[in-house]
Amino acid sequence: MTLLFSITIAGMFGTGAYLMLKRDLIRLIAGMILIGNAANLFIMASALRTGVAAILPASGQMADPLVQAMVLTAIVISFATAALAMVLVYRVYTSHYSVDLQRLSAAEEQQSERDEPESEDLQEDIEDDTDGEPSEVYATAEGRP
Repeated sequence: MTLLFSITIAGMFGTGAYLMLKRDLIRLIAGMILIGNAANLFIMASALRTGVAAILPASGQMADPLVQAMVLTAIVISFATAALAMVLVYRVYTSHYSVDLQRLSAAEEQQSERDEPESEDLQEDIEDDTDGEPSEVYATAEGRP
């Protein structure tokens, strides 16, 4: 039984890592979900112990309920994270019409190249307005009239 769990967990980790190396955002999220599920299964398998339900009073060996509660919490958190990531991918797709990471990176570079001249012009305008003197707000804040 332990060997079966180990092979399943290794396969899920390997598949998740392979998917996370792809250029598609949806495959990246699917890989992230698989790795999270593999981690949950690993935690459950590491604390696997046979016994009766943890209802007191009980006699004999009991199963550990803490591990089950922690994995259930991790499942809920990973579901919320996956839902948020899918919404963000949807917003990226509606704005750029692509989920390919290379295309998104190229679009980001083009946008930054278009924005750079504007920021340099804005900086020159600020320097021209101040003429090297501190503004009235700054001078007042230092206590000078």
